[in-house]
Amino acid sequence: MPALQSNWLTIHVTTCFFGYASFAVSFGVSILYIIQERKRAEQDGGSKWLPSPSILDEINYKSIVIGFPMLTLGIVTGAAWANYAWGSYWSWDPKETWSLITWFVYAAFLHARLTKDWRGRKAAILSIVGFTAVLFTYFGVNYILSGLHSYASR
Repeated sequence: MPALQSNWLTIHVTTCFFGYASFAVSFGVSILYIIQERKRAEQDGGSKWLPSPSILDEINYKSIVIGFPMLTLGIVTGAAWANYAWGSYWSWDPKETWSLITWFVYAAFLHARLTKDWRGRKAAILSIVGFTAVLFTYFGVNYILSGLHSYASR
């Protein structure tokens, strides 16, 4: 397929992959945060093998600070690739739409962190919601919805 024979493909996929990887780290750390928070409520001091909730919260934030620009760059390079391959920058394909939804979730996370000082449990939950959107963008769109990005065999 000619659309897949472009340098934009490599740049687009690589930047999205690094963004998704950062979001996976934030998801894992958010799960650990919730576990640590519950352990601290149940027993004095929490789990000894987990870092403190404040460290987990900071790792969550820093992971999203890394992942968000990568996803942004992935969307921008995807638009450039789409224009090269199909003649338009945006076509509201399900993958494009869900990438934008994912971008908005993480933008909301950063906005809430910077303006409302959301930390801890709220931030962890929003991070988990964001990674759920990532998973649907990556897997759900390919296997459930059809569009220009549906390269998976059915």
